[in-house]
Amino acid sequence: MSSQALSIQLVAKNLGKRFRNEWIFKNFDYDFQAGNVYAITGANGSGKSTLLQLLWAQTLPTTGSVSYLLNNQEIEVQSIYQQVAIVAPYLELIEEFTLEELVQFHFKLRKPIEGINVKDIITLLHLNHASLKQIGNFSSGMRQRVKLGLAVLTEKKVLFLDEPYTNLDETSCLWAEDLIKKYPTDLTFIASNDKNEYRHADQVIDMHTFK
Repeated sequence: MSSQALSIQLVAKNLGKRFRNEWIFKNFDYDFQAGNVYAITGANGSGKSTLLQLLWAQTLPTTGSVSYLLNNQEIEVQSIYQQVAIVAPYLELIEEFTLEELVQFHFKLRKPIEGINVKDIITLLHLNHASLKQIGNFSSGMRQRVKLGLAVLTEKKVLFLDEPYTNLDETSCLWAEDLIKKYPTDLTFIASNDKNEYRHADQVIDMHTFK
């Protein structure tokens, strides 16, 4: 991997999140280095999704901080979104758009990864037959395929995958795995309890450790 690809770093210091009087997790310290895939595991309610939301700066921690470093220079919070792509069950697609319209809209806001033409993306999704179909009429598996494809094929430094194979059949799971391998991200997070989703992870972090 090139030195440019190894330039991103996330540092979590004393990170904790509490809802009302209950701590979801606390005392989370970790230095996430580029070139790695990190699996975040733990039972439902252990804080897997909450941790990811803190790491991509969607929500604020109760304690501690998250720092993004690019070439050892800290990135301002308002600029973090330019460095990340996200897949999560609770993030929705615009149902009124056709697939073609959605892809065009998405890549007006973000750049595709180097070497990928926007016109090729629907083909990479294996959804040419549905290019003019409204997202609202897609099956749950088709929607998940679109979410994964858009995230993986967007230019970014960090990829967050929260239960990435939700609603995918075996064929689509293999497609997703191949796509992620073919177009790797500098730093990847996978929140899941399904070992098939994170079997290639470099490090596994159990959220129960931080109760």
